[in-house]
Amino acid sequence: MEKLDFVIGQRWVSHSDTGLGLGIVTDISGRRVTLGFPSADEERTYAIDNAPLSRIIFQVGEEIEIFDGSRLVVQAVEDLGGVLMYDAYDGDQLHQVSEVKLSGSVNFSAPQQRLFAGQFDRNGAFRLRVATMQHLERLRASSAQGLIGARTQHLQHQIYIAHEVAKRHAPRVLLADEVGLGKTIEAGLILHYQIHTGRAKRALIVVPDSLIHQWLVEMLRRFNLRFSIIDQQRYAALDEQKDDVDALVNHIFGDDDEDNPFESEQLVLCSLDFLTDSARAQKHAKAAGWDLMVVDEAHHLAWSPEEPSVEYQVVEELATESRGLLLLTATPEQVGLASHFARLRLLDPARFHDLEAFREQEQQYEAINRVVRRLQSGSSELTAEDRTALEGWLGDELGQLLAGEEPEQAIIDALLDRHGTGRVLFRNTRAAIQGFPERVPKPAPLTCPEMYQPHAWGTIGLAPEQEVTEDMWLADDPRIPWLQQTLTSLRPEKVVVICARAETAMALEHYLQLRAGIRSAAFHEHLSLIERDRAAAYFTDSEQGAQVLICSEIGSEGRNFQFAHHLVLFDLPANPDLLEQRIGRLDRIGQSETIKIHIPYLEGTAQEVQYRWFEEGLNAFAESCSVGVSVQEKVQGQWQAAIDGQTSALNELVAVSADETARLKTMLQNGRDALIELNSCRPDVARTLIEAIESEEESAQVRDYMMEAFDILGVDVEDHSEHSDILKPGEQYQAGHVAELPEDGVTVTWHRQDALEREDLAFMSWEHPMVTGVMDSVISTGLGKAALANLSVKALPPGTLLLEALFSVHCPAPETLQLTRYLPVSPLRLLVDVTGKDLSRALPHDRLNDLCSNIRRRTAQAIVPKIRSQVETLVGHAETLSQPHLEPMKNKALEQVESHFAPEIRRLEALQAVNPAIRDEEVDYFRKQLAAAREAIGHASLALEGIRVIVTS
Repeated sequence: MEKLDFVIGQRWVSHSDTGLGLGIVTDISGRRVTLGFPSADEERTYAIDNAPLSRIIFQVGEEIEIFDGSRLVVQAVEDLGGVLMYDAYDGDQLHQVSEVKLSGSVNFSAPQQRLFAGQFDRNGAFRLRVATMQHLERLRASSAQGLIGARTQHLQHQIYIAHEVAKRHAPRVLLADEVGLGKTIEAGLILHYQIHTGRAKRALIVVPDSLIHQWLVEMLRRFNLRFSIIDQQRYAALDEQKDDVDALVNHIFGDDDEDNPFESEQLVLCSLDFLTDSARAQKHAKAAGWDLMVVDEAHHLAWSPEEPSVEYQVVEELATESRGLLLLTATPEQVGLASHFARLRLLDPARFHDLEAFREQEQQYEAINRVVRRLQSGSSELTAEDRTALEGWLGDELGQLLAGEEPEQAIIDALLDRHGTGRVLFRNTRAAIQGFPERVPKPAPLTCPEMYQPHAWGTIGLAPEQEVTEDMWLADDPRIPWLQQTLTSLRPEKVVVICARAETAMALEHYLQLRAGIRSAAFHEHLSLIERDRAAAYFTDSEQGAQVLICSEIGSEGRNFQFAHHLVLFDLPANPDLLEQRIGRLDRIGQSETIKIHIPYLEGTAQEVQYRWFEEGLNAFAESCSVGVSVQEKVQGQWQAAIDGQTSALNELVAVSADETARLKTMLQNGRDALIELNSCRPDVARTLIEAIESEEESAQVRDYMMEAFDILGVDVEDHSEHSDILKPGEQYQAGHVAELPEDGVTVTWHRQDALEREDLAFMSWEHPMVTGVMDSVISTGLGKAALANLSVKALPPGTLLLEALFSVHCPAPETLQLTRYLPVSPLRLLVDVTGKDLSRALPHDRLNDLCSNIRRRTAQAIVPKIRSQVETLVGHAETLSQPHLEPMKNKALEQVESHFAPEIRRLEALQAVNPAIRDEEVDYFRKQLAAAREAIGHASLALEGIRVIVTS
């Protein structure tokens, strides 16, 4: 190693411990030199001949920081007896600053400065940096961005709705798909898209108390979105942290300055019941402000012009403080037109302000619906009545559409764009989507034992075992031997058993395991998330797993087991929606076989009444029943009487319920369903999006990329199974670069189908937090910014220097502009020699990787000081060669921005004249986006992102 020349007052940095910061020479004695490191408050002594130190010399144009925190830009550098004097500008005047006054903390951002400071990496880190930038450009320009990372099936209606809604500014829509079509997944996809692309940062989900856990699990497992629950316990913990003085101050002066837990989290989950009961929580939630708010079970928000419910008023206040709003309901209209209007009013009070005007508009839809159905059948022969209806919607444009190509589709498309609520209401039906399995009920009437006679009627009669001891009902309940016999006869087929209570599930699982010898697992709310995952994984295992999974009502929420084809309803719920939710664990798109629903019930009890009402009144076992709750509200008195034991009321209950069910289902088929369903899923658009997502998944690029990153960042990888690996921190693990990796490791899969079947495996995609975390870390840190490599080729004499330089377009702009869709992130690569010749085409990056090898670090540290002046010359050549590339990049970006925004602005402006559901805010948003994008691109510049110095041998 070359002997280093030290002078007291010089600034040096340690190669071996960069965390020490910038050192200053304080003593030179014989063959030893002593440096103080003010930032670390340490002093180190080194042998002069082999000190692991690099001299720090800032260049003209670089920023320096002095000890008082001031930052200045270097204008000139002068060597005064070995100590440097900088002429530096602070924005107002020029200062002379000795290097002695430099700050002890240092962060070298320029690649060449990192090289000279000894903070260079091996070839692999440089390759990773290049690969990261290339992948980022492709992903950010993809139409599938924001939709890649969800652990969901690729269903056309879900993907279409998610993309159509999520790409909007502050979307405010009603998601009203029928039960089983995945409204929660659609909302999760929209949230994921908006958060991933930076369009939303703060989100609030408001749900009934019983659905809190389901939403928490769904958002985490499917979308990697970590929501925090804010409830009374959270407030109690907050109050406990306050001391008496705080309490006194709040009592005297009010609580305006108290901590707001809703502001401490970005993603919040809260129950509507809690918000309704707590004025304090209401105030805090409203004050926090939200980019996007989701409200589930929105049909429970009762409203009338004279008397809106408390729940409705709470949601209405929060809706005014949220830019975006998603309302979820499976029953958009059957609870009444006024209630439907009330939900639309939450979305856009300016548009939906008059109930009578809305009622008149609704009457038009049946005629339009009839015309659309005729056009869908391929007939463009319009009756006079049809033409009158269409002219009212399309005006003079109707004649042009009829004269053009494919007039039927052109008219339908025009109607969709102008449809009054088409932009705010999305509804898909099972009939339209199809792909659902047949459901076959298999009732099993059983004799009611004597011990249950006192508890046979009323809602308690639906689950009478809770009124006697566990030993008694396990011994004498006829459902127990029936269950044992049924499971044995079905072996080895998988069976899901659902009951109302966790205690019942635990007792059944214990009995089946120990007394019946049937492999089973329990799944209920008293288990932790990890324990539930293990139970689900045990049940999923097709070889050594459980035959039976016994779920409680709440414990079964949020989980789907469509690989099983047998469902046992050990008891029946009072609420029809809960029945549909139970059956929905198996009755999903993707279920490959007929579902057999086994229903043991006790004769002459409330269970028999409930079975007959579900079967004969609602037909809820054989078909999905989205109108069940509405029917129950209509017949509540008769239903309660029958459940309470008035057997004479049962036949009338069944007859009235069947008539009301038929009436409501017919009503849903009329009105505007055809138009709304067309607008809710355009298959051609959905297919294109799904193809884009799957093209990213079909290649092994994400796994190959992460394997290279893991090798560099010290993550150990063990093979688990096909498509799956076990990841653990290794001895050289760099925790700051890898998010979401637990200390004890994690098992991951790179295959979507495996992820859908095994929820205990993390699904790795380009949008998984671990992958995005690594990519963000590579770009934002110095990893791979500077590297030194050896190249041995006959064409170049030994000692020749080459510089591989990476430039990216630097364009400061808000993330919401998403300018990376138009400006390339992928590096501009140049390979230059000392004469300034560009050799990029002669030696492409991949070819150069094959030829280059690493240089031992000790050798590299000795080489860098000797080649410093040549490297500075090479960097200058590269920067000169890069400049002509900037303007073409900017011009291409401007063309793309204009082609994206301008047509959409013109379209929305034209449609706004005929479709008042298009808000001024939406059009203004795109105008502002276009203006801001133009300005930002105008200020774009090229920044040096990385260098690899290549020494030939």
